[in-house]
Amino acid sequence: MTEEEMSSQVILRLLPRARCMFDEPVQVTVSGLRARQVVTMRARSTDEKGVEFSSSATYKADGNGEINLERDPSLSGSYVGVEPMGLLWSMRADVLHKRFQKTKSLNPHVVKFSVHEEEGEGRMLAEATNERLVMGDGVSRRPVKEGNIRGVLFTPPGGGPFPAVLDLYTFGGGLSEKRASLLASRGFVVLTVALYGHDDMARNITEVHLDYFEEAIEFLRKQDKVGSKGVGVISLSKSADLALSIASYLPDVEATVWINGCCANIFLPLHYKRRQIHPGLMFDISKMIPTESGAFNCKYATHNPLAEENKATLIPIEQAKGRFLFVASDDDLNWDSKTYVDIMVERLKRHEKQNFESVCYPGAGHYLEPPYGPYCPSSFHGVVGKPVLWGGEPRSHAAAEVHLWKKIQEFFTTHLSCDTAQTKAKL
Repeated sequence: MTEEEMSSQVILRLLPRARCMFDEPVQVTVSGLRARQVVTMRARSTDEKGVEFSSSATYKADGNGEINLERDPSLSGSYVGVEPMGLLWSMRADVLHKRFQKTKSLNPHVVKFSVHEEEGEGRMLAEATNERLVMGDGVSRRPVKEGNIRGVLFTPPGGGPFPAVLDLYTFGGGLSEKRASLLASRGFVVLTVALYGHDDMARNITEVHLDYFEEAIEFLRKQDKVGSKGVGVISLSKSADLALSIASYLPDVEATVWINGCCANIFLPLHYKRRQIHPGLMFDISKMIPTESGAFNCKYATHNPLAEENKATLIPIEQAKGRFLFVASDDDLNWDSKTYVDIMVERLKRHEKQNFESVCYPGAGHYLEPPYGPYCPSSFHGVVGKPVLWGGEPRSHAAAEVHLWKKIQEFFTTHLSCDTAQTKAKL
C-alpha cells in the first residue's frame, strides 16, 4: 500500500457534528491509522484582526489505529494528558501579547483540525473544519441606536417570556457581541451596549454617566418578549464595578454577575443625575512589575480602596435590592479580585445582607469568558498603555470557563423570575 493510499483512508471526525455552538464541546476522533502510530494533531484559526492562532499535540493510536481525544492523552505539545477540548483552548498566536479577537456574532469561529505524520515533514493525513456558531439558529440580532443607547439586542426564537440581561462588555471601547449572542442562544433577551469607540460615540471618555445604563435598562424592560420583572447584569473587569453601581443606585436590577472586577469605582469618575457620585480609584504605575516577556504584572498596582483617602470610591453595594454572584480568579494578575470579593462579602455581612454568593477559581486568570476560546496569557491594556499579564494556567482557566458559563445561566434563570402575564400586557 502506498503512502497516498494509506493517508486517503485516514478519517478525522468531529462529533456529533462539524457545525456547533461556540460554547459546545466537540468530540475529535481519528481512524484509519496504523496500529499504535504516533501522529501530531493540530488546530488553527484566524481571528477578526487576521491574527492566526494554532495548537498541536502528539497522540498515539490504539491497536485498531484509532484516536479519541475524549479517551487518549496527549503525549507532548501545547498540552499533555486527556483534554478533549485541549486543541481549542491551547491555541496561541505566533506573536506575543495577542488576545483572540471574536466580537462579532454573525460569523462563526472557524477552526481547522488536522492530523499529520510525526516523521519527516509532517505530511497531512486528514483534516476537518469545525464551524463554531456565536449566534444560534432563530436568534434575532437588532442593532440599537435609540436616544443615547448604542448597542445590539439579541432575542431568542419563540414567544417567551424570557429573562432580560444587560451585558456590559464596555471597556477597551467598541462593541462586543459574543457573550450576549451566546446568552441569547441559551434563552435570554440580551442587550449589549457600547460606552465609547463605537458608531457615533466618542473615541475616548473621561467620565462615566450612570444615566446611560438607566436608559438601557428601561429600553430592555420594554421589549415584547421580556418576562422578568427586573433585569440581570453581567460584567467583567472594569465593567464589573459599573455593574455594582447599577445594582446599587438603579431600580429593577434583580441579579448581577460580577467577574474579576473591583469593589470600588475604578479609574473614571462616575456621575448620576448631573453630579459626581464617586471619584475614580487610581493605580500606581511604579508598582507594575516588568517581566521577561515584556508584559507587566499589575496585580498590586491599584491603590488600596480601603485607605481613608480612597473610601469615596467604594460602592455602597448594601443598597442593592437584587442578588449578586461574585466571581474571582485566584491567579488574576490584572488586580487582586479575590481580595475585592472578600471586602464586598465583609461589607454585606456587616449590613446583615445575605443576597450574595461567590466562587473563586484556583489557577484561573483575569479574562473569564464563554468556554472553549483560546486562553490569553497577556495582551495590550488600554488604560495602562502597555501589554500586561492576565494570569492563570491554561488548563485550569479553561475548566473554570466551562464551570462558570453553566453557573451564570443557572444564576440568571433562578433569580430573574418570568411573568407570562407581564409579557402579554406588553403585546
